[in-house]
Amino acid sequence: MFEGFRTARGIIRSLRIYYGDRSRAAAMDRLYGDFIRRGDLVFDIGAHVGDRVASFRRLGARVVAVEPQPAMVRVLRLFYGRHADVAIEAVAVGRGVGTTSMMINADNPTVSTASHEFVSAARDASGWETQRWIKSAPVPVTTLDALIGKHGAPAFIKIDVEGFEEEALRGLTRAVKALSFEFTIIQRDVALACIERCIALGYTRFNAALGESQTFVNADWVGGEEIARWLTGLPHAANSGDIYAAVA
Repeated sequence: MFEGFRTARGIIRSLRIYYGDRSRAAAMDRLYGDFIRRGDLVFDIGAHVGDRVASFRRLGARVVAVEPQPAMVRVLRLFYGRHADVAIEAVAVGRGVGTTSMMINADNPTVSTASHEFVSAARDASGWETQRWIKSAPVPVTTLDALIGKHGAPAFIKIDVEGFEEEALRGLTRAVKALSFEFTIIQRDVALACIERCIALGYTRFNAALGESQTFVNADWVGGEEIARWLTGLPHAANSGDIYAAVA
């Protein structure tokens, strides 16, 4: 019972944070509007409570919302399950089809993860002292290639999977027009590996946004080596953000 209360409290916290700020939603629409046009297909990998799904729909996109946490899937189905322009996939995304163990943070479900390395990095990191992953659960895993085979090629892929971003990108063998992936300073090496993977896939233009600013740090897009240098130079206090990659 207590665990259920913690989960409900964590969900309410997420809903308040991610749906409660209209100015943030408007900024999100402006940022994603650079990538998405009405009628486009978008993949939201790590959809959580669906605030990005809401933004993509406001821009007129069809959305595949991918989320392995059962509690979050229930929220997504409650909010979007009746909408024909949203397909909900209750799976994780990795380099191969199979199963993995999802480590659940009931108090802060946005940082639940399939990456043991992420949990280990957080355990000793400043600013992460209160985070606890109290249980794990097996979840099915698919790949970006398999999702493309099922739903079609998206115009944009957003990836936010708490340290499992490189694993997700390893399951993509052909570049789509643009994508983003989250980075955390506690796992800077994962983000650098994601940049290398994007370069190998053929992405040539990069940008970034810090935290939930929804604002690009560079007025002009830069190359992969430059965005890697920028990431390497960020202080620990920067905490997290998203890197964007686009083909020429």
